[in-house]
Amino acid sequence: MSVHRCVYLLSRSHIRYRVCASTAAVANNTTLHPTRRTFENVSSRHSSSNSFSRPLDTSLFVPLTVKSDEVADGVVGEELTQPLDKSELLKVLNRFYKRKEMQKLAADQGLDARLFHQVFVSFRKYVLEMNSLNADLHIILSDICCGAGHIDDIFPYFMRHAKQIFPMLDCIDDLRKISDLRVPANWYPEARAIQRKIVFHAGPTNSGKTYHAIQRFLAAKSGVYCGPLKLLAHEIYEKSNDAGVPCDLVTGEERIFVNPEGRPSGHIASTIEMCSVTTPCLCVEEIHVCGEAAAVDFVTELMYTTGEEVEVHNYKRLTPFSVSNHAVELLDNLKPGDCIVCFSKNDIYSISRQIEVRGLECAVIYGSLPPGTKLAQAKKFNDPDDPCKILVATDAIGMGLNLSIRRIIFNSLVKPSVNEKGERELDTISTSQALQIAGRAGRFSSVFKEGEVTTMQRDDLPVLKEILGKPVDPIETAGLHPTAEQIEMFAYHLPQATLSNLIDIFVSLAQVDGLYFVCNIDDFKFLADMIQHIPLNLRSRYVFCTAPINKKQAFVCTSFLKFARQFSRDEPLTFNWVCRHVNWPLAPPKNLKDLVHLEAVHDVLDLYLWLSYRFMDMFPDANLVRDIQKELDGIIQVGVHNITRLIRATEDQSASPATTTSVRLPVLDTPSLRRGRGSKNQRKEPRATDSSLSSRLLRDGLLTKELLQQLQREWVREQSQNGDDSNSANKGKRKKK
Repeated sequence: MSVHRCVYLLSRSHIRYRVCASTAAVANNTTLHPTRRTFENVSSRHSSSNSFSRPLDTSLFVPLTVKSDEVADGVVGEELTQPLDKSELLKVLNRFYKRKEMQKLAADQGLDARLFHQVFVSFRKYVLEMNSLNADLHIILSDICCGAGHIDDIFPYFMRHAKQIFPMLDCIDDLRKISDLRVPANWYPEARAIQRKIVFHAGPTNSGKTYHAIQRFLAAKSGVYCGPLKLLAHEIYEKSNDAGVPCDLVTGEERIFVNPEGRPSGHIASTIEMCSVTTPCLCVEEIHVCGEAAAVDFVTELMYTTGEEVEVHNYKRLTPFSVSNHAVELLDNLKPGDCIVCFSKNDIYSISRQIEVRGLECAVIYGSLPPGTKLAQAKKFNDPDDPCKILVATDAIGMGLNLSIRRIIFNSLVKPSVNEKGERELDTISTSQALQIAGRAGRFSSVFKEGEVTTMQRDDLPVLKEILGKPVDPIETAGLHPTAEQIEMFAYHLPQATLSNLIDIFVSLAQVDGLYFVCNIDDFKFLADMIQHIPLNLRSRYVFCTAPINKKQAFVCTSFLKFARQFSRDEPLTFNWVCRHVNWPLAPPKNLKDLVHLEAVHDVLDLYLWLSYRFMDMFPDANLVRDIQKELDGIIQVGVHNITRLIRATEDQSASPATTTSVRLPVLDTPSLRRGRGSKNQRKEPRATDSSLSSRLLRDGLLTKELLQQLQREWVREQSQNGDDSNSANKGKRKKK
């Protein structure tokens, strides 16, 4: 038995997730990209965003410019009356503006105080600067100036001007209907015609919930697996085919059909955003959802709106893990199977360097590494015959990698984040995040049947115990993202508005019921603003803005801009063009800066492949680009394998007097290391506590590298001056003697 519709949930609070009706058999923890109508969920702290209908944010309305051209019947008004006195006309307009009755009447027409003022300023400028006005307006104003008309007679012409500069006022009811996101269950009538079976596999990490769902997937006649990461989709693709179940792979950047003739298989392993919600390729009624128990109540309530019941299967962790009573404190206390979890790449660089100083090998995994490099590092760490027994990683290990970890060591419990205003914040990790990472220790399939969790610093250990002791916040709300079709309908009514402005107005007008809110669209708007000056049709512009890129990487953003510009010229982005752009072939990295650049180039090639499946004619050389991407992955693997050598090279460059573009890398600053100054271990690593305060300030974003260099130069200058002053004083004393 296979399935017709799939729900794919992320049940961790503080991590948004979406529920997507699609043709799939198994769904697992995921985050969708906003390429279609979806449901998205966040933690209860965002529930305040929910509202049935919110007031219109008129600050989003951008006024259009009314051209001050001569009107055809302009002289008629003067011939029938007389030329207007500009000074008298200004007094009349100001009296109109101050009338409370006019402001109230305008409010009934959709003009709040802000819009009323903007329209008046524009209307006044229009009336006073036009050489000739329309005959009807000229006659009305002339009568008022002569005392033969009432000042309120201006209002119809005022509103006519308002709708010229704010065309949305004339279609606000239509816009509200388009952005009405209430009762999303009705968006899928085909699914509503089927009485589906919903099975929720609820449990913590390493509880077997995904395994049982996958078994049902493999036993079905046909089905679709939806995963949040390419690594997970690849894993199911390989497992299915190894089990004798033909399964195709579909991700944003890759398509693999196991049938030699390219015919679709009955089973598909895909990333969640690639699963169609409209193609009825299967005719069955079973959906499997995997996630934390914190999502059960919400999914159950969600299914009430579709008239379907949820069958819940609860699972317990297969292997135990315990929180240690002692912190690690010293890197000398590391043991085989340890994984140090950091929340910044700088900490990874620093710690891996210090581990190497101690004569140990370590594997390194962080989010921006290519999938192939992550798998290679994981294989190196898991290999019992490999001397590498320690892993240094970010929370990227939380999903998509099978690792044989004995002990998880939190280097810090504070994770950098960016708030809604774009400001950098430091937040203590949530219970859900801590459990997801800690659950990597002692997994059922690894050589370690029991896991252990602890911290690097002694002061963090009681905090970690408190975090892990709290219940996971329940999921309470879900989010909805505007579709391309909805934005196109908005653009029909507002043809002069930018895509970013259309999105803002949509969100402002959107109506949702109590279970939902409108998703955060900052990343979408960031890309929309970046390419606004490039001439693209709306659908292409929308697709470009849904591209999964890292906006923190300058080279990636620049490439995105060049891709869009080349596309707008209707010039295909060929393999040779791409090679020139990324300067291929690329040499192995000589330092960390080179490694970071190679990672960015890999992301650029990913972007090309992603776009090639949406605009095949304009991005025609996907196979050739994929070949060099695999080669680049190998180059990056070599660089990561020799990462400590790259760190040393970077340190040597930083120490060179001629180098002014880099600074010393941050180093691990723990209480134990500070207490251990002068010990034998400390002498092996003379830089272990070097610039510890500056390291923390750099890591926390409170000090820039350039400012640090300037402070260092000023400090050296002051010390030199103090030394000269001291020598002069000593000479003076000797002369007096």
